[in-house]
Amino acid sequence: MKIWSRDEIIARFDVDRAVRMIEQGFIAYSRGTAQVPPVQNFQFADANGDCCVKSAYVDGSQSFAIKVSSGFYDNPKRGLPSNSGFVVLCSATTGVPVALLQDEGWLTCVRTAIAGQLAARVAAPRDVKAIGIIGAGEQARLQLEYLKPVTACRKVHVWSPSEALSASFAEDMTGLGFVVDVQHSAEVVAANTNLIVTATPSRQVLLQSAWIRGGTHITAVGADAAGKQELDPDIVARAAAIVVDSIAQCSRYGEVSHALAAGLIQIDRLTELGAALESGLRVRNDADPMQITIVDLTGVAVQDAQIADSVVVDSI
Repeated sequence: MKIWSRDEIIARFDVDRAVRMIEQGFIAYSRGTAQVPPVQNFQFADANGDCCVKSAYVDGSQSFAIKVSSGFYDNPKRGLPSNSGFVVLCSATTGVPVALLQDEGWLTCVRTAIAGQLAARVAAPRDVKAIGIIGAGEQARLQLEYLKPVTACRKVHVWSPSEALSASFAEDMTGLGFVVDVQHSAEVVAANTNLIVTATPSRQVLLQSAWIRGGTHITAVGADAAGKQELDPDIVARAAAIVVDSIAQCSRYGEVSHALAAGLIQIDRLTELGAALESGLRVRNDADPMQITIVDLTGVAVQDAQIADSVVVDSI
């Protein structure tokens, strides 16, 4: 079994190949041509942490993947990264482990940002006036960076509970060509933007429905496990188009689950991202400038299998 370090993975990484393969993975998932067992979730309330174990096999692939990913959100206070993890690839012919990707959570962060890019492709306004980012950690940075190919907008408003993180975010993303304003509240971010990405581990609502203007798109990334929530469920209810990475997952947790539980929407209003991508059509009605759209991303294991394959392709 070959062991890949984080540095080796990054050196080998091809973003175009990864985007293409993750898109194919979403399509396979929605077609039913992928095996994705239920996610295992661990909660460590005393340590402000969580961990998930995800696995997947896409029909026709040479391997299947098992991914362990953790988020311990007080780690930065200890001088440690918030995220960690690894991916094991096993032969789909013999079951023998063939690769261990010690990515330290990097692949999970990047595959989530790629999903955000695909979400914006199908649901974001054609004319993005300004981008709003709720959160200022690694995922928030990657989400913004990976929006570059799908919008020419470089004007950004950011808010996070940490002023220090927000200031660091602004400095780093300015270096990537963005013009970043740090705001004192999520409400101000919402008032000044029409494409918003939420990327926090919050367990309480951060965006209220009253703050969201007509014509806004929101990609919600943070609520990837039970108990997490960033959006007022009324925002989901107001959306003309609601896209989810997985109907099965998002009906149990994620932003959509809260709206479903409150009886604000029915499950037949949900469209899976893979189905939208396969259709080649946008879910947003570009003739309606006041339409609100939501994409709820809880993380599907096919993303992990596909991004890992994109790194080790032709080497196993």
